Formats: sequence, C-alpha cells, structure tokens
Amino acid sequence: MGYLESLGDGWSIYLWLIVGAAIIVVSLFAMRWAWRNEQFDEDIKYLVFTESDKDKMTPADYRHSREVLAAQEASRERHLKELAETRRTPS
Repeated sequence: MGYLESLGDGWSIYLWLIVGAAIIVVSLFAMRWAWRNEQFDEDIKYLVFTESDKDKMTPADYRHSREVLAAQEASRERHLKELAETRRTPS
C-alpha cells in the first residue's frame, strides 16, 4: 500500500485548498507587479497610430493619441534614467 492510499478519506480537499491559496497569492503578486510597472494603461491602444493616421481619426482622438505618445515617451525616458542610475550605483 502506497503513502497516498494510507491516508484517510478527505485528505485531497486540503491539498486543493493549499493549491488554491497559492494560486491566489501568486495572482495578487502578479497584479501588484503589473500595477507598479504601469501595465494597466487603457490608453495603450493609441500608441499604434502614426502621423499618417491623422485623416482617419477625429481631431480629438488624434490629439489624444499624440498626448498618450508623449506621455509614454516621457515614461520610457524616466525608466531608462532610473535603470542607468541603478546600474551606476555600486551594490
């Protein structure tokens, strides 16, 4: 008789509870990471548009897409600067 067969009835529910709790904890950490790394940006869809798409968009949408692009470029520069500073600083 193996180890699992030697356990009494109902032991598997505890295994499922542990696995379920682990999945919830990992999901929360993943969501925290995504939030801290600006992954929940609804305006990300505007980054696919270029200057040549101006005639296909309303003036308000085009203006908004350019604002989003400028904000994303500023965010990228900020992150690159932070990365360069952490690489320069000896640990």
